[in-house]
Amino acid sequence: MSDTTNTPEAPTQGLHHINKPLFAATGGFIAIFCLIALYDLDLLSAMVDGSFAFSAKYFGLYWQLLLLATFLIGLVLVVLPGSKAIMGNLAAPEFPVFQWGAMIMCTLLAGGGVFWAAGEPMAHFLSSPPYFGAESATPQAVNPALAQSFMHWGFLAWAILGALTTIMLMHYHYEKGLPLSPRTLLYPVFGDKAINGPIGLIADASCIIAVVAGTVGPIGFLGLQVSYGLNALFGIPDSFGTQAAVILGLVAIYTISAMTGLSRGIQLLSRFNVILAAALLLFILVAGPTAFILKGFFGGFATYLTDFFGMALYRGDAGLFGEPGWLSWWTVFFWGWFLGYGPLMAMFIARISRGRSIRSIVIMLSIVAPIVTAFWFTIVGGTGINYELTTPGSVSAAFEGFNLPAALLAITQQLPMGFLVSVLFLILTTVFVATTGDSMTYVISVAMSNEDLPALPVRLFWGVAMGIMALILIYTGSGGVGKLQSFIVVTAVPVSLVLLPSLWDALRITLAKGREARN
Repeated sequence: MSDTTNTPEAPTQGLHHINKPLFAATGGFIAIFCLIALYDLDLLSAMVDGSFAFSAKYFGLYWQLLLLATFLIGLVLVVLPGSKAIMGNLAAPEFPVFQWGAMIMCTLLAGGGVFWAAGEPMAHFLSSPPYFGAESATPQAVNPALAQSFMHWGFLAWAILGALTTIMLMHYHYEKGLPLSPRTLLYPVFGDKAINGPIGLIADASCIIAVVAGTVGPIGFLGLQVSYGLNALFGIPDSFGTQAAVILGLVAIYTISAMTGLSRGIQLLSRFNVILAAALLLFILVAGPTAFILKGFFGGFATYLTDFFGMALYRGDAGLFGEPGWLSWWTVFFWGWFLGYGPLMAMFIARISRGRSIRSIVIMLSIVAPIVTAFWFTIVGGTGINYELTTPGSVSAAFEGFNLPAALLAITQQLPMGFLVSVLFLILTTVFVATTGDSMTYVISVAMSNEDLPALPVRLFWGVAMGIMALILIYTGSGGVGKLQSFIVVTAVPVSLVLLPSLWDALRITLAKGREARN
């Protein structure tokens, strides 16, 4: 049985514990992807676009149902007697609530929460989602725009990151001694074959490739976005050299953080990020359009709750004749992105949630984090909508062509002390992506070596490898990173099948805990 209660945050085992077939499968696949991008980006584009259309068409509805079921079953667990059970073989939590919550909040928001918080509400405001059909760029489009953003970054998105799978992994790893890796999620279906056979190798490889794609995308886009911001604010050339310098700096931050472990680098980076984010949000709330932000949050959230099932199950624009439509480019894309993160994010949350009850884990992930995220999106995106309503073109002109960093800077520069706020937002974005980079570097290394404290060279390799992959794709032009973003949806197909057993097994575990407590 694995127990690291009194273990120092340093690797205890050597490189001989690396799962070599898994390392070869994931590393080889990523290398081939980069080589094709360098050799013929058009060929890669054709392959990815075709796979994206297939995945969205045939798996989109399944993903919508999977996320909805995951969230609803999580709510059921909260009210069961077994949800009081403490998980992870620790009598008391390893991390205080603030540090624990900070590390969790930085997982999903870091994937793009700053730029998407500015850009997505604005996109839905300027072109109202087909489910609502409100008149675009009018006061009537405000609540639907915010509600649609909440749908994509709210309850369902957070629940898939580990509400059920975290419970499974904590039960099987800390109580049954099974590996802390994606293959363990298939144990209820395949038994020992999932742990020791090719099924487990395929499951682990699919999940690691999905997370690498899901993390390299934000790393690459951060290079493009911060380079754009440095050019707009300081006149520094928006060139590959600047983009590469930003990415290399980011890689240094998150690799060092991942190498120092959970209780030092990852936790300190997350805490700094949450404090800076809270300070900036408080400033915007006070110095920005306060009344509009509060009205937008409550109005948008009411629309979100009222139309929750309608939006979650909306299929009206799934794309005709195999061509991806609005649904594929928005909801299905986000669901694929978050699904891809699901198993490894659950590993990370399982590792930092030792000593906490099933109920507290589900409430933090499925309820608290989504509400905080919705408020974040309202403060940043709602401020932009208010400026656009007051002065048409003040944000939309910069946002034209779906320019996410331009939308953010157009919003922040209209605030009091706009230059300073813009600089701080660039720093916040960089650290946000670094928190994703360090946590994912850590859990990829855990999955690769089947130990809670993987060897330092393994952490170093994956941290640097994701940075190099981002540089290669940036070198091919922003289209390379764009294709990787679309490829995320393709990788979500096998990952979504790995997540399926959690729908019944987390419930079984919680019910069993309730029976144990009675006896």
